[in-house]
Amino acid sequence: MAMKHLLVHMDSGERTAERLGLAVSLAARFGARLAGLFAESGSIGASAVGRRSPQNMARAIEEARTLFENRTRDAGVTTDWWQIEQGDYGQVASWSVICCRYVDLAIFGQHDPEQAAMAPPDIVERVLLDSGRPVLVVPYAGHFSSVGSRALVAWTGSRESARAVNDAIPLMEGAEEVTVLSLQLAPTEPPSVPVPQLDIAAHLHAHGIDARYDRVMIDELAVVDTVLNRAAEVAADLTVMGAYAHSGFPLLQRSTLPHEILRTMTTPVLLSR
Repeated sequence: MAMKHLLVHMDSGERTAERLGLAVSLAARFGARLAGLFAESGSIGASAVGRRSPQNMARAIEEARTLFENRTRDAGVTTDWWQIEQGDYGQVASWSVICCRYVDLAIFGQHDPEQAAMAPPDIVERVLLDSGRPVLVVPYAGHFSSVGSRALVAWTGSRESARAVNDAIPLMEGAEEVTVLSLQLAPTEPPSVPVPQLDIAAHLHAHGIDARYDRVMIDELAVVDTVLNRAAEVAADLTVMGAYAHSGFPLLQRSTLPHEILRTMTTPVLLSR
């Protein structure tokens, strides 16, 4: 997939400048158009009772737009500016989902539970569930000027894993090192019919990406910890994974995997479903 139109979420949070810097870097790298989406609620907290003043909202929008325009102008990046500043958390999240359907990749920040949430705390999960687009999530701690030089691919053979791998190919082109971590349960019985020897690393090789294959047998409840630990071991600057568990991991509820990764991630993560 060619990444020619990107979106970065803008709000009043302290980490907006960090993810904007990464988004601008990617837009320049791919020669892509970059949409800045200002999306935060006029509510104070999750309650619809308290409201932020129109003056405060206008100031927040102006500051975010000025930051966006200055950074993109300096980098020579072509831009769009979209804003959602009205409504409760649910309405803001719903419109954010719709906006993300008009780009190739959406870049959001990890929710920081220690910071006041102006944007919906579940906005990333909502976009991931309903937009039909891959999401690159930037951690709420650390500096990430680029992604893809050292990538870890969490592979389960699922539909979601296949989608994530192909969505991440542009980010991994020219990588210094790519590790495919194949997460497998111990087989309970041999396959009933002969199966081909399939290798996702060979698929990446066909795209010019030199990937190292690393198979690990794991307990079905240890997926997130295994991925995070291996990402640290290989000093990954990007983790790639499908947003839901393989059907071979029956005890993982469909919402568990993305929620846990989004809660505990320490590297930028590209998620697809």
